Amino acid sequence: MSSKSILMINGPNLNLLGTREPHIYGSETLKDVENSAQQQGSDLDLKIATFQSNHEGHIIDRIHEARGDCDYIIINPGALTHTSVGIRDALGGVAIPFVEVHISNVHSREEFRHKSFLSDKAVAVICGLGTYGYTAAIDFVARKLAVKKD
Repeated sequence: MSSKSILMINGPNLNLLGTREPHIYGSETLKDVENSAQQQGSDLDLKIATFQSNHEGHIIDRIHEARGDCDYIIINPGALTHTSVGIRDALGGVAIPFVEVHISNVHSREEFRHKSFLSDKAVAVICGLGTYGYTAAIDFVARKLAVKKD
């Protein structure tokens, strides 16, 4: 039996994890997060593909490519959370369920970060757990996919 597939997408500036504002985002690098996610996926018989881009169009293209090839998306759209109707429409267009993840608690930050263009379409939103939010998202998705199998 083939394993289920998750696409983990990270948006603008997340390539700077570990060095960008560590008091907010911690010291773990994106590579550390991706490696941990892939190990966790392996332990749960889930294939985890990762993608990061600082460009909205590239993220939209990658979402489109996931159609028919992916069971779930975990996305941290970074600053595009608050501006991108394009990413919202891409996620809706491919009809792949997704979890929105934010490392920081966006609701305790600047007011413009309180509005997400994705949250109302997400199956779940995780914020403020640091990079553990990715771990929690993978566990959540694994449970959702297990229920779906039965």
